Amino acid sequence: MTFRQNRGWVRAFAPATVANVACGFDVFGFALEQPGDVVAARTHAQPGIVIAEITGDGGKLTRDAEGNTASVALARLLRETLGERAPGIELRVDKGVPLESGLGSSAASAVAAVVAVDALLDLRAPRELLLRCATESERVVAGAAHADNVAPSLYGGFVLVRDAEPRVVDLPVPAGLACAVVRPHAAVSTRVARAILAQHVELHRAVTQWGNTAALVAALFRSDLALLASALHDAVVEPARSPLVPGLPAMQAAARKAGALGCCLAGSGPSVFALCATLGVARVSAEWMAAALTEASGLASDVYVSVVGARGARPLAEGE
Repeated sequence: MTFRQNRGWVRAFAPATVANVACGFDVFGFALEQPGDVVAARTHAQPGIVIAEITGDGGKLTRDAEGNTASVALARLLRETLGERAPGIELRVDKGVPLESGLGSSAASAVAAVVAVDALLDLRAPRELLLRCATESERVVAGAAHADNVAPSLYGGFVLVRDAEPRVVDLPVPAGLACAVVRPHAAVSTRVARAILAQHVELHRAVTQWGNTAALVAALFRSDLALLASALHDAVVEPARSPLVPGLPAMQAAARKAGALGCCLAGSGPSVFALCATLGVARVSAEWMAAALTEASGLASDVYVSVVGARGARPLAEGE
């Protein structure tokens, strides 16, 4: 394979995501319009990957190429496409997705990095290869290579992720479906949130979860918002993780009062999302959820309102 030597910076954006989506632990995810990470890449005179700068992380992320999800994903991409002929690459990472927020922060960095370098070197790598490379980097943060954040960040839309390969199925999104996200100013480690989960599930809980998962898929295909609302319940994971999230019951009650279809943890938390029939309802839900959080816990928050299943990662034109 040949590649285009390009000494200028090429930038790519990868959006935040909501994973699990209530009942679909490690299998459902959808993209948000904002926030997102931007990674800039250019060729470097020295071999290997150098992370020149990270902004927006408060100094928390490592610039060690073996420990950062952006460089881990990129290293696999270069290894699988160019091998020993790969040029040195310099990266700049601008974190727009808050760390430990439950919104796929590590996935966004990994996806933006592989998309930027794919464009920089004109690799034209298959999307499935970019997915595998970015998914592998999740082991660095979460201890498991799961793609429920990576896939929607890369592909956009609302997706179902199957197996460890992984295989991705695009799901339809009912017209107008919107999302309110409230991120409390608190942090939840993905590793900790996974470690507290039980390794065995009682049969009655498993049956409830299977039914909700099937109902959610059917609701999306039928654009049946009443069925979707009934499916937005997590019988297995959220009960274990809810103690990690301050103000969760208050936010859920506020979302229901505002007219949301359902309200659940986003990923491992502490972010909470509410699915809504319209952007207008989503805006009201976000406002009321944030107010309920502050009243219940004293915490401030960041608020995002988005259509469900926004566009996925992409190279950025100059000036974007």
